[in-house]
Amino acid sequence: MAAPMSWRRLVYSVYPPAIAGVFTRISDRIFRARDRRGGSSVLLLAPLLAEADPAPRRVSRPAGSAGAQGTEGLCGHFRWMAEHVPAFRVPGTHIHILTSPDQFYQTMKARIKTAKRRVVMASLYLGTGQLEQELVDCMEDALQRSQDNSDSPDLKVSVLLDYTRGSRGQINSRTMLLPLLQRFTSQMRVSLYHTPDLRGLLRLLVPQRFNETIGVQHIKVYLFDDSIIISGANLSDSYFTNRQDRYVLLENCGEVADFFADLVEAVGDVSLQLQPDDSVTMLEGMVHPYKGNRQDFSTAARKRIMQVVNTAQMRQQLTNRPEDSEDEGLSDGGLSDGGEDTWVFPLVQMKPLGIQVDEQVTQRLLKDAGPNSTVFLTSGYFNLTRAYMRLVLGAGAGYHILTASPEVNGFFGAKGVAGAIPAAYVHIARQFYNQVCSLGQQERIHLHEYHRPEWTFHAKGLWYYLQGKDRPCLTLIGSPNFGYRSVHRDLEAQIAIVTENKALQSQLQEEQERLYQRSTEVSSSTFEQPDRHVKLWVKLVTPLIKNFF
Repeated sequence: MAAPMSWRRLVYSVYPPAIAGVFTRISDRIFRARDRRGGSSVLLLAPLLAEADPAPRRVSRPAGSAGAQGTEGLCGHFRWMAEHVPAFRVPGTHIHILTSPDQFYQTMKARIKTAKRRVVMASLYLGTGQLEQELVDCMEDALQRSQDNSDSPDLKVSVLLDYTRGSRGQINSRTMLLPLLQRFTSQMRVSLYHTPDLRGLLRLLVPQRFNETIGVQHIKVYLFDDSIIISGANLSDSYFTNRQDRYVLLENCGEVADFFADLVEAVGDVSLQLQPDDSVTMLEGMVHPYKGNRQDFSTAARKRIMQVVNTAQMRQQLTNRPEDSEDEGLSDGGLSDGGEDTWVFPLVQMKPLGIQVDEQVTQRLLKDAGPNSTVFLTSGYFNLTRAYMRLVLGAGAGYHILTASPEVNGFFGAKGVAGAIPAAYVHIARQFYNQVCSLGQQERIHLHEYHRPEWTFHAKGLWYYLQGKDRPCLTLIGSPNFGYRSVHRDLEAQIAIVTENKALQSQLQEEQERLYQRSTEVSSSTFEQPDRHVKLWVKLVTPLIKNFF
């Protein structure tokens, strides 16, 4: 058997034809030889490089689904979520929407300084500038204070980053954290997740600048004792200054914080461990992500991570199940007990490991969005999976979709192939808009572009308005972009917040309106503007960009 065509496309997309021809001839021989011996590890790339999305998981709509507009209360609309994930009940007054990169940054610094038991940071990478160094200095001060102060002698700091992105360049995330690891070895842990799909020839051939396209650790969680920030923002200077994202602070929500601390620990356990000499090792007994058997690694990682999800869900079902009701999980009457008028559902997506909880819940939300309901959906990179796109186009709810205009796209002005990414997203948006028009759905589905001079746009998530309501009762917020990578390649996590708290609903409404106020609605004339012209070669490589960026 010769090397699969998708492998050939990847090689030819990265290297000049002459070099690519040599690599493909070599890989053809390797594939044939290893096929005769019973299979090749490189063949595991086939599902990664497939362009088609699977059909959405069909879930029947019971009474009380998200689209129902009955009178049984908010809990009745979203009770089904507790069948998939843990359901944490918290007071809405403990949840605060942060509005700016600086507020996000200053909040993290302040919380690190006052942490007494734990600081847990999960991100794609840690930048190497002055603002990032100040964040590291805050961790150092907190660790030193814990040694000097008997009030907090047990402070532990755990950082989870992606291996490929965190190791790029001579000065990188690892070198930023090594001094802490060397000085506070017993209190500091740095874990570097490596996707099991970057292995073999692929790992040797793909340049360092592009190896993260195969799959990364993309979860953004920042935890301080019993408070936690869920966001889509990385630990980098632009995310602290002029890159708009979303951020929610859950204050004194111990159960939610415990869940995400356990989740980050579980992912850390299946990751490479950074050592004080800058080497990396795996925990004893753990399968290596790219040297070991791929299936064995995924099975072990899935078991370790799902143990966290299943244990929390079982605990919640036991503690929150009302004795006088046969319904499992949530109770209508219990939603407001003791001021706990809000539910938090953690949603995890790790398709390379066989975990697709977020995908299932998101599909159900989009599918059940009923007539006269309104969904505001935003993504810095407009690249809905085919399954999500079918659900949006076939739903009854009104949709307002916000994405980055080319000039606020994070790749705007980049060199090489990356510089074509904003134009590729213009092409994707135009294809979607044409599809909306061909179906006569212009009155129901509206596409918006975010504009802001000298800023970039990275916000993602959605706000759900039930029929006749002027404030959202549900939001999704976290790391997923609703695109192919988020669903199929990367490790992602977000939360669904369902609330009856009027003040929190107002916060969510203000957040949504603040973002959309900086946007313009897309029309057919938008794509006729000179700066929206997309070159033919960009159109041709757009399918590749959709799958890898």
